[in-house]
Amino acid sequence: MGELRQEVLLGNEAIARGIVESGCHVVASYPGTPSSEILPAVVRFKKELGLPTHVEWSINEKVAYEVALAASYTGKRGAVIMKQVGLNVAADPLMSSAYTGVKGGFVIICCDDPGPHSSQTEQDTRFFAMFAKVPALDPSSPREAKEMVKAAFELSERHRVPVILRPAIRVSHARQNIAFSPVPELERPADFEKDPGRWAATPRFRYVLHKELNEKLASIEEEFEKSELNKCDEGQDHRLSFIAGGTSYSVLTDTLRELGLGGLFPILKIGTPHPLPQKLVSDFVAGCNQVLILEEPDAVIELQILDKNKVLGRHNGVVPSAGELTPEVIRQILAAEMDKLGLELPPETDTGELATLVAGLDLPVRRPRLCPGCMHRAAFFAMKRVLGSKAIYPSDIGCYTLGLNLEAVDTCLDMGAAVTIASGLYQAYHQDGKEVPIAATIGDSTFLHAGVPGLANAVHNQARFILVILDNSITAMTGMQPTADSGILADGRQGQRVAIKDLVQACGVGFIEEMDPYRVRDFEALVKQAREYTRQPDGGIAVIIAKRPCVLYDPTPLQESPVRVTVTEECDSCRYCQLAFECPALVLNEALDRVVIDRRICVDCGVCVEACPKGCIVEAQQ
Repeated sequence: MGELRQEVLLGNEAIARGIVESGCHVVASYPGTPSSEILPAVVRFKKELGLPTHVEWSINEKVAYEVALAASYTGKRGAVIMKQVGLNVAADPLMSSAYTGVKGGFVIICCDDPGPHSSQTEQDTRFFAMFAKVPALDPSSPREAKEMVKAAFELSERHRVPVILRPAIRVSHARQNIAFSPVPELERPADFEKDPGRWAATPRFRYVLHKELNEKLASIEEEFEKSELNKCDEGQDHRLSFIAGGTSYSVLTDTLRELGLGGLFPILKIGTPHPLPQKLVSDFVAGCNQVLILEEPDAVIELQILDKNKVLGRHNGVVPSAGELTPEVIRQILAAEMDKLGLELPPETDTGELATLVAGLDLPVRRPRLCPGCMHRAAFFAMKRVLGSKAIYPSDIGCYTLGLNLEAVDTCLDMGAAVTIASGLYQAYHQDGKEVPIAATIGDSTFLHAGVPGLANAVHNQARFILVILDNSITAMTGMQPTADSGILADGRQGQRVAIKDLVQACGVGFIEEMDPYRVRDFEALVKQAREYTRQPDGGIAVIIAKRPCVLYDPTPLQESPVRVTVTEECDSCRYCQLAFECPALVLNEALDRVVIDRRICVDCGVCVEACPKGCIVEAQQ
């Protein structure tokens, strides 16, 4: 037998390989950092191996969950993939399916974002597992994540229960050498067995199912007591011991090794944080003087430990209550605890010379900004110029949230909230007899994800505001995944297009116009028309679809019709263009004492001609 093929994979790609090697039949997801790379990797392996696996980008996480769950009802294996805040959207089917149980293996892969690096919250999915009463597995490396996928499917089928795999961002985005195992044939036929007492259970039956779920959890906990997913690293010095899980285990062991303390202290690695194997943990704690719990982003293991007399962690302030447990943070925690034991840590590596070199580079500090040529910038600029600073601008989750920099985003709560917050703001002011301009912005993918119900509700309840749907033809912020409006499926095939304009019309909106925001003056005129419509006696919500492809996704329109601009010598460096338009390609040249075009990043969109009120940005002579 030859050696298995190996490849260095991203953690998310390793998870995808685990899904494929587990013989999963249906995989559904909605993109969100840090989970976005998993589904494309499943597509890659599907194509390489010629598998019949159904793979889809779903409209939202709830839809994705239920599509994959339905496959499990037929006896096939299903997997759903999302980020931690995506599980909020899928919470309803999660809670219910824990009761109904599953037939084929069903795994929920939910990637957490301690930090947070790209999320509204740094919530802990392990708490969701406790809340829903489903088991959770917590990998500490890409290689372990791949193997835990297989363990999760097997656990799910043994106990007929959904299982959560919770990789954190440092597992999802780490790289490791991964051995490929054979991929099984997808031979299971769909066989849905009617069982109304389970699949369509009424409240009376739900009580029975709840008792059954509790019995399953007790059985799973007993299994976890002997699971290879948990392990104990022996140590000689029992004055301080550690219980760690997930990324924190890897960071802890690496840090101890770097400090020359590897193997000195006992460490219990927990890969099964829920249900926690209580006997395994209590026996470990009993043999130690003090036990430091390291986990992120919250205290899930710590809270399940019944006797905390020997426990150090978040409850007594030893471990920070927010943020990532980075190597620097864990080193600080270790230094404080070692000092109490009379142990002196080796001095930190002197980085003074490196810091001096970096400081000498005189690198500019830049906040996150919309890309050069981004259509969102043109839309925000036009809206702000018409409606002014007294208008209220609710917005949503996407790269367009950076409209903050243009002072055209006032709220950002969650997916779809731009529409509902706008509706609530209107009702609050209308109640006082006041008319305040309200202009909400939402992306195309976000509108399809969660904006449609809010819009239907706003129309029904007679709200009045402007809604600008920023349609750049792609889910740009999370990696250029196709939307339902594009008609492109997850594996690149052409599907049935679901047109945003048709959905808006179906919601009962009376004012619907579509325009390229690069036409700034025309777009401003359209915003004025929309504003007037919201004020008319027979008016209502006005929807503008600002439509132009993302320049990173499809640069061909710009390449076919470039507009090269220049800044004239009359520029007096008032910097209005930089502040109000904020294109990264507009830079202040201190030597010339005027703004110039940075040709290295300018995409020749020509929109900035509108950004100078003094007419100093003009088309260059050919």
